[in-house]
Amino acid sequence: MTSQQMSAEREYVPPSHAPQPPVEEEERGGVLGLLERIGSVVVPIGVGLYALLYLGVEQMYGIFGINPQQAGIDQSVLLGRLMGTLILLLLILIPALGLIVALGWVIDKVTGGAAGRLVQGIRRRPWIVALIAALWSGATYVALMQLLTDWTVAFQVIVAVGLGVLAFLVPYRLLRRRSVGRAGMKVVVGALTGIGLGFILIFGLVKGAVDVQETGKANDLLSYVGFQDQWAIIRSADNDKPLYDGRWMMLLGESDGTYIFYDCDKLETFRRPMETTNLGSLQLDPEREKGFTCGDLVKDEAAKDPAAKDGGE
Repeated sequence: MTSQQMSAEREYVPPSHAPQPPVEEEERGGVLGLLERIGSVVVPIGVGLYALLYLGVEQMYGIFGINPQQAGIDQSVLLGRLMGTLILLLLILIPALGLIVALGWVIDKVTGGAAGRLVQGIRRRPWIVALIAALWSGATYVALMQLLTDWTVAFQVIVAVGLGVLAFLVPYRLLRRRSVGRAGMKVVVGALTGIGLGFILIFGLVKGAVDVQETGKANDLLSYVGFQDQWAIIRSADNDKPLYDGRWMMLLGESDGTYIFYDCDKLETFRRPMETTNLGSLQLDPEREKGFTCGDLVKDEAAKDPAAKDGGE
C-alpha cells in the first residue's frame, strides 16, 4: 500500500447517520420558549392586578359605608365580575404587544439591523438592564403615592427614581448573574407592574364611587369591575305602595335577606329587609340631565332651617 493510499484512508470521514431534529420541532421549541417568556411576565402581572382590584372594590364600596360582603359580593362573585375586566385588558394588551413587535421589526429593517444590534448590546450589559428594571420598579410606586399622598407629580417622580435606584439596582444586578436569578427578576418586575396598575385602578374606582355619590351616575370603569348602576322604586310588600315618596334609590346589593340602598337625594346608605320590600320599575344606567347632582333634599333642608330660625326669633 502506497503512502498516497494511506493518506486518503486517514482523510476519509464516514457520513454521520445520527438523526437530525425536524425543523418543525425547532420552530415549535422557539414558539414555546417565547410563550414561556411571555407567561413569566404576564402571570405575575395578572396576580398582582387581581389582588389590587379586590382591594379597589373594597375601597369603592367603602365610599358608601359598606363592604363588598354586605352587598353580596364574595370572592367567587368578585372573580366572575373581574374576569370581564381581565379579559378586556388582555384584548387590549395582545394587539398592543403585536404593534410593538411590528414597530421594532420595521425600525430594525430601516436601520439595517443597527437597532437589533443595539438591543442585543444592551442586553449583554447587566448593569444597564438592571438600571432599566430598577427605574421601572420605582415607577410602579407613583400610583401608590398619588393614592396616599398629596405630593406634586415632580416630587413623586424624584422619589420613584431614587427608590428604584437605591432599593432595586444592586439586587437586580446580582440576580442577572444566573438564569434562575434572571427569571426571578422577571417575576418581581411583573408583580410590581401588576401592583402599580392595580393602584391606578384603585384611584379610578374611588374617584368613580365619589362621582356616583355626587352625580348618581357610574362611569365605564365601575361597570367594567361589575358595579351595577341599578335603580329602583321601593314599594311595601304589604300593599305594593311606593315608599320614600316614590323616589328612585340605587340598589347597591343584597345579602342575608337584606337590601342595601343608596338614597341619592339624602346622600344616605340604608338597609331594608327583603321580606317587607318590593322592587318596582327597575332601571339600569339611567340617563341624567346635564348638571344633575345628588343631595337635593339635603340642600332644601339646609335652606329651610335658617328661614325657620329667623321666623322664630
